[in-house]
Amino acid sequence: MKIRLYASSSLTNGATPGTPLWQLAPTRDSNGRMLTDFMMLIPRLRSRSAAEIERASRDIQAVLALHKEVVFADLNLRLNVLWVSLRPRQGAIAELAAAIRLRVPEAVLVAHPNPYL
Repeated sequence: MKIRLYASSSLTNGATPGTPLWQLAPTRDSNGRMLTDFMMLIPRLRSRSAAEIERASRDIQAVLALHKEVVFADLNLRLNVLWVSLRPRQGAIAELAAAIRLRVPEAVLVAHPNPYL
């Protein structure tokens, strides 16, 4: 699983923050199966203190690490957006979004019609 978090150099995997997400986020897993994805908005995250951003980043990373379906995540502080790509599983998006909201209550799922939600 690749998790790109720009809040701290200790969490960044070395990719440059300016690279467009469409060039980074995988669309298929290692077996060639299509992935699904979702986005969460975290209002005003970038305007918080460095310690608060670091805490939110670590909380998100902890949640994502517990879910084997997750193959990619990108936390973009400039946009205050979390993007997650995962292997499809019924209810996985709802589970992940709820788990993230438990740790980062201000996070909001940006929903669109998805058969795996």
